[in-house]
Amino acid sequence: MYIGQRNKCPIYIFGSFFIYMENEKGWKVMVDYAASAKQIIKYVGGKENISKLIHCSTRLRFSLVDYDKANLDELKKIDGVLGAVNASGQCQVIIGNNVVEMYDAVNKQLGTLDLSKKTGNVPREKWYQVALDYLIAIFQPLVPAIAGGGVLKALVMLCGMLGWLSEKSSLYQVLNFVGTAPIYFLPILVAITTARKLNVNTLVAVSAVGALVLPDMVTALGKGMNLLGVGITNITYSSQVFPAILAVFFYAFLEKWVTKWSPKPIRVFFVPMVSMTLTVLATLFVLGPIGYYLGVGLTSVIMFLFNHFGFIATALLAGLLPIMVSMGMHKALIPYAVAAMSTAGKELLYLPASLAHNMSECGMSFAIAVRTKDKKLRSTAISAGISALFGITEPAIYGIDLQHKRALLGVMASSFIGGGAIGLLGIKAFALVGPGLASLPMYVDKSDPSNLIKAIIMFVVSIVLSFIIGLFVWKDAVVEDKKPTEEKLAAPVKGEVIALNEVNDDVFSNGVLGEGIAVKPTEGKLVAPADGTILMVYETGHALGMKTKGGAEILFHIGLDTVKLKGEYFNPLVEEGQSVKKGDTLIKFDLDKIKEAGFDVTTMMVVTTYNDEKIDFPTPENESSSTVNNNGNLAQA
Repeated sequence: MYIGQRNKCPIYIFGSFFIYMENEKGWKVMVDYAASAKQIIKYVGGKENISKLIHCSTRLRFSLVDYDKANLDELKKIDGVLGAVNASGQCQVIIGNNVVEMYDAVNKQLGTLDLSKKTGNVPREKWYQVALDYLIAIFQPLVPAIAGGGVLKALVMLCGMLGWLSEKSSLYQVLNFVGTAPIYFLPILVAITTARKLNVNTLVAVSAVGALVLPDMVTALGKGMNLLGVGITNITYSSQVFPAILAVFFYAFLEKWVTKWSPKPIRVFFVPMVSMTLTVLATLFVLGPIGYYLGVGLTSVIMFLFNHFGFIATALLAGLLPIMVSMGMHKALIPYAVAAMSTAGKELLYLPASLAHNMSECGMSFAIAVRTKDKKLRSTAISAGISALFGITEPAIYGIDLQHKRALLGVMASSFIGGGAIGLLGIKAFALVGPGLASLPMYVDKSDPSNLIKAIIMFVVSIVLSFIIGLFVWKDAVVEDKKPTEEKLAAPVKGEVIALNEVNDDVFSNGVLGEGIAVKPTEGKLVAPADGTILMVYETGHALGMKTKGGAEILFHIGLDTVKLKGEYFNPLVEEGQSVKKGDTLIKFDLDKIKEAGFDVTTMMVVTTYNDEKIDFPTPENESSSTVNNNGNLAQA
């Protein structure tokens, strides 16, 4: 399909590839998904290191057996990859709006995964990271259904307002019913996602929550229900979110408890019977009202902020969204948005602010494409601008904003101004979907036709404003020729230094994580090979990362497969953020006990990232050295 020109050459979409004619001689492929997929698998540690793979709207999400084997820096360099992070108990590879194509390519090469493999040494997370992980797992899968239904309802209303479709026609009513279904049956959808996250019987959990939305149950509650002498709060559970979540959490506890005490011959019916009954009763008496008022309270707090701070709240949120999206913190707003849609049928803060932010990313990207002389950056900016135009901002955030402070500050300024104007105009959203060109019907308001007109105006204004700011603030970075510095590293443990390719582990020996050395230790003490700062200490104590003063990031890994010891025999003496001097003890470990447990104690020191400096490693001769040059190749010095 022909879509335009680049440098007087036609641009086409062909199959899964975005390609253009480089010259008259032939085609040039922009993203080779098969090749990129192969690299992604390699740098997450290979197929044998993957226990599960899923994807969301922009990211591949890997559950890994050993997170030490994931090379985030190499993942970021792969064509088609915008970034990579270990977060929420997953290795997340950020792809952008081509995530489905990349997921299919990776899946094709992986084939069937061994699902019996368990996730290994997940980096320790703070409580709020765990909470955010649960929120994302429960609410993120709901978005496509809610967004599709919401936009469909908006389109149907728009057709009715324009006179293209009679509101009394059967087609209008059926389409409206289809759009209403995801919101009406939200408790059922939430029960499914919550049960999957908690790894309990999904169908039984859905059955328990389904009892709450039965028409007869709704009628009985409406007439006033007295159960065991206690009056039951009249709550219409259809469209409610939090009562269903609390119910499934309670069911998950019951399922395990009842299973433990149930006789095995009758478990098949006894466990679900007792669990469902007690879950429904507990929800009617306690959990339902708590969840209902939690949802109402959350919406009320946001509405209070909006009513008292108005456009300032929208402006601040819009201005902060680039940072929030880069950290994944915007996902925390989804529960509020879902609750607002299910209770009020509209949302006044998050989605209107997102309109200003998304279009500011679009305008800034196109401005950079015009101003920059860097061909690679121009290509990235054009792609990111098109993505942002349709509501997907991560390509712009990871590909441009986080790499260039001028772009980030310009987007934040434009988003703040645009968000403030949107707040003053009181624009409301009626569908939970990322604001973009194709989703503008989400602002259709049957009672206020001007709402859509205002949204369209701000759609254009935000793009133009950010584009103008970008033209003024953007400057290409000046590349200075710097002479490479040299950094010499000492051996991290006492013992026999061997080449990394002699290690009995393909991830280390093939240089997947980077270049370095290995040592067969004679003493159970890991020391700093240079001055620097501790970047991370794994919970199991067998691995540690540090950054030297010269900028090199180093991974230390004591033994092979020692993650299976779960911290036994390891005693870390430092913590994240601590400054250390060359020779300081970082970890003490019981060398003899580890050997007795049957583990190879070979200890690796790998440089995963470095700037322009040359890294000198100790060699088996001790007095000579091996050097990593600027191309990342290891050579004798």
